[in-house]
Amino acid sequence: MLRFKVLVSVIPLIAAATVAHIEFFPTTHPCVAVASGTVEIASVPWHADLHVSFTDDPRLATVRVAISEGAEVADFAVVDDIEAVDDRACQASPATQFVAISAHRDGGMPVIYLSRDDGPADYRIFVHSKRFTDRQAAALIVGSQGQRHRQGPHLASAEL
Repeated sequence: MLRFKVLVSVIPLIAAATVAHIEFFPTTHPCVAVASGTVEIASVPWHADLHVSFTDDPRLATVRVAISEGAEVADFAVVDDIEAVDDRACQASPATQFVAISAHRDGGMPVIYLSRDDGPADYRIFVHSKRFTDRQAAALIVGSQGQRHRQGPHLASAEL
């Protein structure tokens, strides 16, 4: 009976910590420093300032991001060959913008088409990382640009 009481008393604490965004095991989330602060991948979707989604159809995209073969031709490059993470690299502050990657498109959110071809692109990224995926890097560069990303669907390259 005592175990049951302990279990019942712990469940509300866990729920409160989740709602308050307290992490029991803090982890680092991919982030980048920008002039106005930092942009970070949100740990929970409801904590995000911006939601982005991805599409496999370039006609549905509002932002095109191409994956470059080299850092020298990229607008945004992520290269980390280190094992240790510097916890001070992207300290959260009131200016931190959080970006969440959504599974479904919603009106007004950027829809990213991520490609490996050399076609037209709003941004070019290069990712060689143990902590960042191509999708996370694309979400961060779109998030760092705020409302400056292109609004509205792109024309398919065959229509150009």
